[in-house]
Amino acid sequence: MFERIVYHSTASQEFGSLALFRLLTEAQSRNASLSITGHLLFMNGQFTQCLEGPPIHVELIWQSLLRDTRHHNLELLVRHAANERRFPAWSMAFSSYNSHYVHGMQGFFPIEGETQSPIVPMCIST
Repeated sequence: MFERIVYHSTASQEFGSLALFRLLTEAQSRNASLSITGHLLFMNGQFTQCLEGPPIHVELIWQSLLRDTRHHNLELLVRHAANERRFPAWSMAFSSYNSHYVHGMQGFFPIEGETQSPIVPMCIST
């Protein structure tokens, strides 16, 4: 049994490509060590993230996110049990504008315009 959460927050600082790359690589490493998978969307200074994994590890990451000063106005959108992972191959997939792509960024899925990533709705359903 897994747990899945989806939250939304506002960046506390401006995030350029390099800062997003660092954030993503840190998350991928930490998540892999905790058997967490998921997806991070960054658009217009806003984060939307889906995390899934063992409930105790999801809670550990959630508590860390609540203390993280790189974002504020965290809103938990979904929290529920899940029988299977939506992102089994990604310790952290990432969607943002093509301009944020950094060569070597694993799990990058570009978005265009104001369109939400098609990956995010996958997290909301059970």
